[in-house]
Amino acid sequence: MLPFPGPRRLRGFSLKPSLPSGRALLLGFALLGAGALAYLGARETSIFALRTVQIDGAPPRVAAHVEQALAPLRGRSLLALNRGEIDQRLARLSDVAAVSFDRDFPHTLRVFVTPAHSIAVLRRGMSAWIVSSDGRVVRTAGLFATPKLPRIWVPRSTSVDVGMLVADADAADAVRALAIVRGAGFGRRIVGVRAADGELTFMLAQGPELRFGDATSLTLKLAVA
Repeated sequence: MLPFPGPRRLRGFSLKPSLPSGRALLLGFALLGAGALAYLGARETSIFALRTVQIDGAPPRVAAHVEQALAPLRGRSLLALNRGEIDQRLARLSDVAAVSFDRDFPHTLRVFVTPAHSIAVLRRGMSAWIVSSDGRVVRTAGLFATPKLPRIWVPRSTSVDVGMLVADADAADAVRALAIVRGAGFGRRIVGVRAADGELTFMLAQGPELRFGDATSLTLKLAVA
């Protein structure tokens, strides 16, 4: 049997496998611990405290609502802010469709807002509300407010709450249909929408009513209307 060769040396260097020394390990753990302590300190102190909320993409009215909703977060560390908390505060705003954010260190939170556009006036007897494109009730309105927006009528028994989705199923279908029409660039002015028993009807400012059945393939139906 031939003996296995021992460790070879090449120009003064040993080829034995080397392990980190105790001093190197101690230094590595110390650096990790220092980094963790620094992160925790930044989370819990005012080093990165939120001082400025910069809002992009929203008109002044919507931006004011967003800023007011996020005001209680001022003074909190940017590192401690999480998306769930921000989403929870902004979910109550009926004029906000979507939102994203970015931490701009050291003291700024940038919020990118997609506003929900007013799309119709919801009528219930002598009461009226503005409804957004995502089906939420934005605010109360006068009977003759925003005359260019279509009217959607709901029964007197329907519950209507600002900040909540339209409760009546037929009215919700009408809002969704209007959103499709708006996205398709339908040029004729619609003054009212009626949805009942699976049939959708647009009432035009000058001209006959347009009846589409349900909202299936609505853009195609609009193209031939």
